[in-house]
Parts: sequence; C-alpha cells; structure tokens
Amino acid sequence: MSDEEDIVLSELNDDELVEQMFDDLYDGLKEEIEEGVNILLERGWMPYDILTKALVGGMTIVGHDFRDGILFVPEVLLAANAMKGGMAILKPLLAETGAPRVGKMVIGTVKGDIHDIGKNLVAMMMEGAGFEVVDIGINNPVENYLEALENEQPDILGMSALLTTTMPYMKVVIDTLVEQGLRDEYTVLVGGAPLNEEFGKAIGADGYCRDAAVAVEMAKDFMSRKHNQLAG
Repeated sequence: MSDEEDIVLSELNDDELVEQMFDDLYDGLKEEIEEGVNILLERGWMPYDILTKALVGGMTIVGHDFRDGILFVPEVLLAANAMKGGMAILKPLLAETGAPRVGKMVIGTVKGDIHDIGKNLVAMMMEGAGFEVVDIGINNPVENYLEALENEQPDILGMSALLTTTMPYMKVVIDTLVEQGLRDEYTVLVGGAPLNEEFGKAIGADGYCRDAAVAVEMAKDFMSRKHNQLAG
C-alpha cells in the first residue's frame, strides 16, 4: 500500500471513523483502535458512547462472525486484545463520568473444563456493554463459585462448558445454590458449544446463551427487569 492510500483516521468524519474502527477491531489492530478512541475523545464524545457505539458495535460483528464460523479463535482473540486497548483508555474515564453500570457478573468455566475462549469473549463483551465482570477462570469447583458470589455479590452468575462431560457440573452448582437458599439471589446464565436451551431449562438456569452477543442481550434484559421490580 502506498502512503497516499493509507487511511488517516483523524481526517475521517465521526461516522466514517466508527466504521473504520469496526474494521480495525475486526482485524485486531490495537494501536489503530487506541488512536480512534483518542480521536473521538478529542472530538468531545462521551466515553460511554465510544464504548457502546464504536467498541461494542465492532465486537458484536466479531461475535456474530465467530458464531457463524467466518472468524476463528485466533482472530477473535486479536479483536478482543484490540478492544482491551481501547477499554484501557476508557475505563478510568467511565469511572469518572459515572457511566451507567448496568450490573455485575461473576463468570467462570466449570470443574473439569479448561476451555476459556468463549468465556473470555463473553466477559469482554459484557464489560463492553457496561457490566462489571469478575472472571474466576477455568476448572472451577462449586466452592469457587460460592466464594466468588459471596465476595462479589453480583447480579449474574455465568457458567461455561465446552465438553459434554463437564456440562452436568452446571447442575451441581445450581443445585447447591438451591440447597443453600441462594438461588433466587442471582440470575444464572449458561453457555458453551454442547449446550442448548432444553439443557439450560432442565438444570434450572435462567437462560442459555448461544453466543456472546446473546449473553449480553439476555443479561441486559434481566437487569432491566430487576430494576423495574425494585422500582415497582
């Protein structure tokens, strides 16, 4: 590419810049995303708007193409890393401006399962949607979930499994919450390749998320219902 063809981000108008940031996120270009975020800030954009319109907008496309098999794990990780670069700039500003914190989520992969790509993607996109996310990692026995729930007091518990052999452990966690009288305190969302809606219902989860984009929508939906109940 000759220099003349290079896109100068600062010369684009807002709409073009956001479109370009979608492309740059898709291509995992971290420095370009950081530059784009800074340009929008200089132009007086609110941090929350940059987050939702540019970064989350872009990651939603990545999420959909990952689900549809157009993008694969390495590309998604690059995109997530580019988003992290943008988030690092916005996080302190979001805290200052008191951006609406939608809710809090504890997320982790269940015992026996060390897959974390899907979980990481959900965590990133939830953060991107304004949630505070506490990621307890992989291979979590029920004690880890209970401890995190007690310490963090989240609104939502997210559990992930990628193996048919580890899926049933989700029920162990939910049954334990029921036994301890804690089940109604949290919205429990489950996800992972081998799961389906029937399985989610059968184990007593509040929702099954087939991908990260659905997880975000479902979490937002539960939070708005919760707010309405509190207000009612």
